[in-house]
Amino acid sequence: MNLLESLRYLAALAEHRHFGRAAQACHITQPALSNAIRALEDGLGATIVRRGRQYEGLTPEGELALAHAHRLLHEAESLRQALASRVGAPTGRLVLGVVPSAEPVAARFAGLLQALHPGLQPVLRALSSPEIEAGLDGLSIDLGLGYTDRPEVRQRQLAVLPQYEERCYVLQADGPADAPLRVGPPMPWREAASLRLALLTPDMHFRALVDEAFAAVGAAPRAALETNSVLALLMAVQPGADAALAAVLPGAVVGAALGRGGLLARPLGTPLLRTPIGFLTSAAGRPTLALQAALAVALRPDWQALVVAHSGALGALGPIDTLGTHTPFSG
Repeated sequence: MNLLESLRYLAALAEHRHFGRAAQACHITQPALSNAIRALEDGLGATIVRRGRQYEGLTPEGELALAHAHRLLHEAESLRQALASRVGAPTGRLVLGVVPSAEPVAARFAGLLQALHPGLQPVLRALSSPEIEAGLDGLSIDLGLGYTDRPEVRQRQLAVLPQYEERCYVLQADGPADAPLRVGPPMPWREAASLRLALLTPDMHFRALVDEAFAAVGAAPRAALETNSVLALLMAVQPGADAALAAVLPGAVVGAALGRGGLLARPLGTPLLRTPIGFLTSAAGRPTLALQAALAVALRPDWQALVVAHSGALGALGPIDTLGTHTPFSG
């Protein structure tokens, strides 16, 4: 039995929660993965996977094995990178967990990182905030991009590298599909509550922030559509549609849609909602060379300029004060 390979299969099974999808991700057959997991159980002398007609999760012994698997796989990847890399030319994988609202920013970061270090293979995973925090703690991901003011970030003592403040917009249909996307005047949250809204599902942290803002003005809108995908939320707003939906979206996602026509984006204010987003790392384990390279890129002036341009300020609009007016953007 190849212990590291078996542990990699266990980690894939825990991630995908399905024998077939885990096998596909590992580029092996489902019987081969299942047999490797059984051999691992035999070698450890414990049942680690609960099986019925399909995967039903890990046993307590399996959870313990998974925690050790992530650490061993992290150390193995760190060793591979150290042996394969030359000075100034890191090689290997960097797993980046990102909250969905920050995916456009994370994709640009991964692109710049790979351009500067062609030997690196960034792997982007859209995850919830708890999944990112747990993944960093357990070393199943190398770097996070998410909400830095959550109490769990402080409790886990994750290191924070601030990046930008997330802004909220209402995106609405506005004229024919061939008209350019416009940025309109600020909209109070109470006014937004009267629209037919498409929102993220309640388990998403961005939705929790949105609900808090509505509650602050005594509003509780009923979502006309819910999804856990920011892309689906964006595409739900269709120009020219009768009784069209509007969506509450983070500015970085609206900024990525500037090429779409027939839409109007209005910043939400009163109350002001600016949520800090940053890179997150764990103090556990030694940072791989790939992670060290990524953190260095995050401090580069060219990356910081990209953040300013694509994190959702949408050009001339400035920060909205608590009365709903806005001031010139200086950043």
